[in-house]
Amino acid sequence: SPLHDIPLWADKAARVAHMVVEVPRWTNAKMEISLAEPLNPIKQDVKKGALRFVSNVFPHHGYIWNYGALPQTWEDPKHVDPDTNARGDNDPIDVIEIGERVASRGDVIKVKILGTLALIDEGETDWKL
Repeated sequence: SPLHDIPLWADKAARVAHMVVEVPRWTNAKMEISLAEPLNPIKQDVKKGALRFVSNVFPHHGYIWNYGALPQTWEDPKHVDPDTNARGDNDPIDVIEIGERVASRGDVIKVKILGTLALIDEGETDWKL
C-alpha cells in the first residue's frame, strides 16, 4: 500500500519526507490514492459520476508540478482543525513537489518540506505542503 507501507520520513531531522506521486508533472488526470480499496491503489478521481481532469492554463499543460500525498498521513473528518475550524477531508496530506523533474505515477520521491498552506475545499480542511 502506498499509504501504509512507505515510511513518512526519509530524514526527519532534515525535514525530508517521502512523497507518493499521484499526478506527475504535465499530466491532466486527477489521480489519488484510493482509501476504500485493498492495498490502496492509485486511481482516477471521480466526481458526480465523471472522471476528473485539471484544465490547462496556457501555456502550460496539466499540473505544473508533481502532485501527490504523504504516506502514513490522513486528515480525519471527525477532527476540527483549530486553524481552519473545518473538519479533515478524509485524504492523506497533499504534497506539491516544485522541482524540475517529471516523475511517474506511483514514484516515491524524497521531498524537503518548505512550508504549509491550509485550504478549505468544499467545507473541509485540505492541507498542502
